Amino acid sequence: MGTPAAQGSKTANQPPILELQHITKRFPGVVANDDVSLDFRPGEIHAILGENGAGKTTLMNIIYGLYHPDEGQVFMEGRPLNLEGPHAAIAHGIGMVHQHFMLIPVLTVAENIVLGSEPPGFRFDIRRAAAEVKKISEAYHLEIDPWAKVGDLTVGLQQRVEILKAFYRRARVLILDEPTAVLTPSEIEDLFQIMARLKADGIAIAFISHKLDEVMQVADRITIMRRGRVVRTLLPTETNPQELANLMVGREVVLQVKKSPYRPGPVLVDVQNLVVADEHNYPRVNGVSFQIRRGEILGLAGVDGNGQRELIEAIVGLRPVRSGKVLFAGRDITGLSPRQVSRAGISYIPQDRQGDGLVLNFTVAENLILKDYNGPQIARRGRIDFRRVRERAQRLVGQYGVAPPNPSLLAGNLSGGNQQKVILAREMGLAPEFLIAAQPTRGLDVGAIEYIHKRLLELRDQGKAILLFSLELEEILSLSDEIAVIYKGQIMDIVPGDKATREGLGLLMLGARKSA
Repeated sequence: MGTPAAQGSKTANQPPILELQHITKRFPGVVANDDVSLDFRPGEIHAILGENGAGKTTLMNIIYGLYHPDEGQVFMEGRPLNLEGPHAAIAHGIGMVHQHFMLIPVLTVAENIVLGSEPPGFRFDIRRAAAEVKKISEAYHLEIDPWAKVGDLTVGLQQRVEILKAFYRRARVLILDEPTAVLTPSEIEDLFQIMARLKADGIAIAFISHKLDEVMQVADRITIMRRGRVVRTLLPTETNPQELANLMVGREVVLQVKKSPYRPGPVLVDVQNLVVADEHNYPRVNGVSFQIRRGEILGLAGVDGNGQRELIEAIVGLRPVRSGKVLFAGRDITGLSPRQVSRAGISYIPQDRQGDGLVLNFTVAENLILKDYNGPQIARRGRIDFRRVRERAQRLVGQYGVAPPNPSLLAGNLSGGNQQKVILAREMGLAPEFLIAAQPTRGLDVGAIEYIHKRLLELRDQGKAILLFSLELEEILSLSDEIAVIYKGQIMDIVPGDKATREGLGLLMLGARKSA
């Protein structure tokens, strides 16, 4: 695919279709958007780049009518818009694809797309709806089966359904909020091709991201936000990833991981011929064996859905083991409960921070004691000592850079990056000997990624063992001392980190039993 940004100069002199002037939005204790002015032009991809919590999503929610600005005005083709909600935004030709999809899994593609905007008539005509969806999907080269159940589709195809929903409602402005956060590399490439076609059709695209390489690849203009304000707007030809990272974070950012020499110690974790089934009793892990030494990061690479989740959940006691063993420091921990595993000295950062890592309507302080609320550091005579809870929370919040640094805030009110820092503080605060980190930087910005990588490497250098599962090959290659590639529940090969290549790992990830 040609770089869309190369075609973007044509849009420079076009009048904006959508314009924001001096937008300010406040929430209790925080100014999310502070005097923001932006515009979006037909046939242009305008990337909004910033850290988690920079105000990007709040701004897009204002455009989509989910929030009302406290100050400032939104204009559509020069006319002021006073949006009473998403229905008003849709009526004016504004569509939005949220980071977390708004789909009903049990309904078909056609039913999801027309929901709320059904074809006219006394009775709902599903065949007519499916025909309209098929016509629109072909017009925008977004081919998909209108009769397929959404719950049976891949994440990439579900995102395609969301985009079609917008165009079924005649969108001329499309907001993509962190659209690549849940996609595989091939699905990301498909999305970029779709964006290029939409741009060629004159659609104005707001591309919300924190991924520097993606923004440089697809954007015609790049606006950087930090702490709710616009820092700068640039053309890709005027900048580079290092400058963008520094502007996002407000300081010099180290983009390349700096790792001390690999000095492995004795074996701490020994997984032997593990077999694990999924919820339908189908074996998803088939005789997996590997070892992790002290002072070592073992990266687990593979296309999502090849048994990674079942393997990790079996190790931490969340899923039963059909056969095989997990030895930790020579002790058989197979089949122990999650609490017993945690007390043995194993910490776990789950890949779904909101669903599995936090209780969103608990405070930060409460989330920090979820695993040891009845331990001697927290409880006295069987009762929680809340003074100790507050003191510990204040220390961890400061140590791990959680912002805002207020342990009394609800976890659900934090940005994704700060939610991840809370989980990291809790799990590493338990001083584990073995840490399992599943997608620890998923959906995070460069500053948060740099911070988490630094913490993982500190733990490794202290002689602890780490199992790192990531779908980001660059992360696996940067951090791992050894890389185990999993395919259909089997380890294809274990490759030394300093000898691994993207191409070699890619072949193994596709099932080729060939050393990388």
